[in-house]
Amino acid sequence: MKYIRIVVLAAALLAVRSARADETLGALKQQLQLLQQQIQQLQQKVAELESAQTVSTPAAGTAATTPAKAWSPSDPITVGKAGAAYMNVSLVADTVFGWSTTPDVQRIQGAHHDPSQRGFTLQGVELALDGAVDPYFKGLATVALVLEPGGTTATELEEAWLQTTSLPWNLQVKAGQMYANFGRHNLLHNHSWNFVDQPIVITRLLGGDGLRNPGAQFSWLAPLPFFTELSLGVFNSDQSSFLGGHEHAHGHEEEEHHHSDLHGGEPVGRTLRGPQDLLFVPRLAMSFDLSDTQTILLGASAAVGPNNSGPNAGTQIIGADFYWKWRPVNAQKGFPFVSWQTEFLFRRYEAAERVHPHDDEEHILPSETLQDWGLYSQLLWGFKRGWVAGLRGEYVTGNDATFESDLRIDRTRVSPNLTFYPTEFSKIRLQYNYDHIQQWGDEHSVWLQFEFLLGAHAAHKF
Repeated sequence: MKYIRIVVLAAALLAVRSARADETLGALKQQLQLLQQQIQQLQQKVAELESAQTVSTPAAGTAATTPAKAWSPSDPITVGKAGAAYMNVSLVADTVFGWSTTPDVQRIQGAHHDPSQRGFTLQGVELALDGAVDPYFKGLATVALVLEPGGTTATELEEAWLQTTSLPWNLQVKAGQMYANFGRHNLLHNHSWNFVDQPIVITRLLGGDGLRNPGAQFSWLAPLPFFTELSLGVFNSDQSSFLGGHEHAHGHEEEEHHHSDLHGGEPVGRTLRGPQDLLFVPRLAMSFDLSDTQTILLGASAAVGPNNSGPNAGTQIIGADFYWKWRPVNAQKGFPFVSWQTEFLFRRYEAAERVHPHDDEEHILPSETLQDWGLYSQLLWGFKRGWVAGLRGEYVTGNDATFESDLRIDRTRVSPNLTFYPTEFSKIRLQYNYDHIQQWGDEHSVWLQFEFLLGAHAAHKF
């Protein structure tokens, strides 16, 4: 009887363990089913995200598709894309409203994109196309429209160039229609100016449209512990104001100039006979970090080429530029900051013996060397996010010459301004100009500038 009780007890224990095992197995199955449902839900969400973002794993030799995002007016407008190649479209427009004590505003504002009259001036509408051609080249083309006084629209191809992106030994080549790498201001389009108008010395010595010609530029980034760049530009000279230095660029398509406003003689046509008829522009730029909050950049430039006073006459321009910027380590989107920029230019112009028409008579002007120099210095203070206060001082002068040109008289200008950036794609600027001009006296001007940007322009150098 004792053994029977033991057998019954053992059977009961086995039944209990079996029941518990069944319960555990059932619980595990339920957990597994729950996990499978959660995995299916996660897989469905991943599939939805992949469909929305169009993310795909690239095959060998192909590029990954960029995740889609909400478009902003400051983003590039991509109109074409094939593999690594793409093209962006952007547009920027500047208009200015103001008043000057002189009704002849063009007399004191000589650059092509400066204010040209009392009231409203459409300084420029610029359409830019930029992008990557392939893994080896990128390109840029900008077309500017300027509304001249009287309602005539002037169209100009500002830049159209191709640039290498993968040459060895830190080399780079750029070719096409472009601004020469001279100083700091010459490279800027008018919508990137820190003031409403171009510095007088830039307009007078480099031209109302800047130093810009078809050509090629070679640059080398030296392997040094600090930024050091050497460049050499070689350009045609027949389309440049470098030839004759005509300052007043407004209405240039309608006016006929029977003699140069600079040297007073009949312009001489120059054909390309050899290197002496090309324009050469070397430049050296160096940048140093003085501290975690301060950076300084020093540059030296030159431009050597022919002019149109004679078949063998030449011009030499040298320039030096300085840039300093302070920005705290806790700056937010670039603010606050303080920057100081100065450029000095000197020109030596060989004026050949030439004929000057005067009162229906011809006078012979002797050969001589014209020497002109000038500078500007500007201080910018970004005191609050979106707000920048600026102050610029300028001075230009020239030596005595047989022909007295309005383009070589002494000038002094002081320009305070205040700029407000509501967003990264709009700008409002108020500026006052005090001009003191030799033989003309004092002039006062007030300008209110508006700008809007659709798309993103290519970045400019620091």
